[in-house]
Amino acid sequence: MAKRREAEPSMSFEDAIAKLESVVDALEGGQLTLEESLKLFQEGMALRAVCEAKLDQAETTIRKLLETSPGVVSEVEFEAEDA
Repeated sequence: MAKRREAEPSMSFEDAIAKLESVVDALEGGQLTLEESLKLFQEGMALRAVCEAKLDQAETTIRKLLETSPGVVSEVEFEAEDA
């Protein structure tokens, strides 16, 4: 199995989702050992978390854009909320 780069919070949503899709394809292929499958599953869960965080950021930005004055569209700097 080729060495994979770990999920990083700084990666783009598009990169993370592409990597997640390749992990799913590999897992569905059924050619991996149990150990390899577990490692890929763990990587997939980390990638899922990155994707979820990126989508949450986008949703927050959209909500802030929609909550500005009627007729005025302006972007407000995103500030991460503590979970």
